[in-house]
Amino acid sequence: MSDSLRALSVTLVAEPKQVRNFTLTQWRIAELVPGDQGECVLNLQLYMTERAAYRFNLTSPTPRLFVRAGFTGQTPKPSAITASQDVAAGWLDGEQQVLEAPMPMAIHVWIEHYLARQGEAPVETRKKKRKGAGRGKETPTKEQPQ
Repeated sequence: MSDSLRALSVTLVAEPKQVRNFTLTQWRIAELVPGDQGECVLNLQLYMTERAAYRFNLTSPTPRLFVRAGFTGQTPKPSAITASQDVAAGWLDGEQQVLEAPMPMAIHVWIEHYLARQGEAPVETRKKKRKGAGRGKETPTKEQPQ
């Protein structure tokens, strides 16, 4: 397996929830473990462009992994996993179900090593424009003698 790819086994469980007179089924991740022995195996791929999001997640009080599980309102079928909250937010914007679970310590350590090998994402700063940039320059015009 490459240094930026890990297999994770995901097990989902349905829990009935009573809301007023309705019974709703709420899905959650019952088990999320490294390896490929579970009922659903997903590959966690790390990307250089997401390094800042990984660092943000790792420094939070409870680092999480996010699982894309199909469209909202349907029975969840896990199809992707990420450690980036930015990617998970994009899935939610696309009306996908996103389930989350605490990050296993082995994955936490693996991501830390990935960030140490690849380096932290560069801090983006705005460059100063040179003086007068973006302004229309007045060009002197010759006045016609009358």
